[in-house]
Amino acid sequence: MTPPDPGSPNPGAPGSGARSGPSTRNSRALVMARIRRALADVPRAETPGEVPVERTYHRVHGDRTPAGTADLLAENLADYRAIVHRTDAPSSLPALIARLLADRGATSVAVPPGLPDRWLSAVPDAVRRVPDTAELTPHDLDAVSSVVTGCAVAIAETGTVVLDAAPDQGRRRITLVPDHHICVIRVPDQVVGSVPEALDRLDPARPLTWISGPSATSDIELDRVEGVHGPRTLEVILTGAESAGRS
Repeated sequence: MTPPDPGSPNPGAPGSGARSGPSTRNSRALVMARIRRALADVPRAETPGEVPVERTYHRVHGDRTPAGTADLLAENLADYRAIVHRTDAPSSLPALIARLLADRGATSVAVPPGLPDRWLSAVPDAVRRVPDTAELTPHDLDAVSSVVTGCAVAIAETGTVVLDAAPDQGRRRITLVPDHHICVIRVPDQVVGSVPEALDRLDPARPLTWISGPSATSDIELDRVEGVHGPRTLEVILTGAESAGRS
């Protein structure tokens, strides 16, 4: 038998599983009593902003070089079943994007309004560009083969890519509905080691999308299903000087 809670208005009464009536009121009183006990030593006039929160945890873990941080990001992205590509120089990026879309058999690609023009400069005109506009419906996006975006920041230790709806990323929906997402990450500028480092770069008021691999979920029998809540295939391109010599 569960012992009575000392904060309950009726400590001798058993816990209530009722959905309405006096038992529901008792449950509410129990919760409120626990809150009052937790706040017993807090002055009534004190506001949360008056008390600084100590953040003594480590913000940086280890002393990895920028190249080592990029390597860790690539490793963890692959562990989450993202497909990772590394260019030898930014100049090779357009050809790589064109090849990935061709390998996918893409007939159309969603384009954020601020995506650099040269990124798609090698993609044949036969691949229809679908600009990210307010008129695009989920049904329209479901018919789009692929989407190409930049990113806000990538976190090496968690293998996470964060989007914040900046012009080179577009609205959240264009990266959630199409089945194939190509995300370009500039190394080392957009790569950090830890989550605290990423939070320093992000604006919490913006619509943030945190992506660790392709969308996936598991049922009660732990059967993994990909593509339920987002793209079934995530391809990440690490581009920049730190990627030189790798493929």
